[in-house]
Amino acid sequence: MTWHLTHDVEEFCREAGEHLAADPVGNTALLTVSETVRRHGPDAYGDGGGLPVRFGWWRDRGSGPVTAAFAQTPPHPPLFGPVTSHQARELARVLRADGAVASGVRGPDGGAQAFADEWAGPGRWSEAVRSRLFRLGGLCPPEQPPPGRARRATEADVAQATAWMTGFAADTGASTDTDYTANMARRIADGGLHLWEVDGRPVSMAAHSPVLAGQSRIAPVYTPPALRGHGYAGAVTAAASRGALDAGAEQVLLFADVADPAANRLYERLGYRPLAPYVELDFAE
Repeated sequence: MTWHLTHDVEEFCREAGEHLAADPVGNTALLTVSETVRRHGPDAYGDGGGLPVRFGWWRDRGSGPVTAAFAQTPPHPPLFGPVTSHQARELARVLRADGAVASGVRGPDGGAQAFADEWAGPGRWSEAVRSRLFRLGGLCPPEQPPPGRARRATEADVAQATAWMTGFAADTGASTDTDYTANMARRIADGGLHLWEVDGRPVSMAAHSPVLAGQSRIAPVYTPPALRGHGYAGAVTAAASRGALDAGAEQVLLFADVADPAANRLYERLGYRPLAPYVELDFAE
């Protein structure tokens, strides 16, 4: 029973791909991260400061099936899908022995705490974000949509989308020093970024990820503060959700911050149903 580590995303996809595809909902983030690194390289999620990306998979026995997986793309913390507490603790030990650096961890409730206790020690970590994974049932667009219309973003929208992504990062506690230009250009090139515009002026955005193993995830959703309260976020999220379905997604997912009840209610009105709790934990200095 052990974790196998690699810096090679292709090896990870060969070894863990069947496991990820067997539970595309639980492994939604791992599917997206591994495919993004595979297509766009190890710096796709930012400058890791010389630290390598790491991927890994767990087998209960040497030739047995993979039953858990993780990824880390510095400067971001380790990320995993469904894991047992034992697997999470063992992952912390293996990563530390391999020279990994971690300032936190992201994953399902329970496993993340077990990892944090092993890595940082009990009481030496704090909860940064508690979120809930939602899955779309039947899409229910707003009965009375706001003025305007949805459209797919084009190359001409990269600068606007980048500025809004920086605003989204500020709202969610992510780095505002990151240059999100390449990230948003990729989303636009993939056809997943949708804008709501009024009188030809974009007022809100939402994106869906490329369809992998039958799933697509909505993120980010952003409306500038001065334009909030008009229903734009709901309308553009419905458009992005429809875009994911039209692209072939069998399951459309999203994460919502539990501390934002208005957003949670909005997603439920659109037809999303809560599935499981997730957390982002920060380690004490």
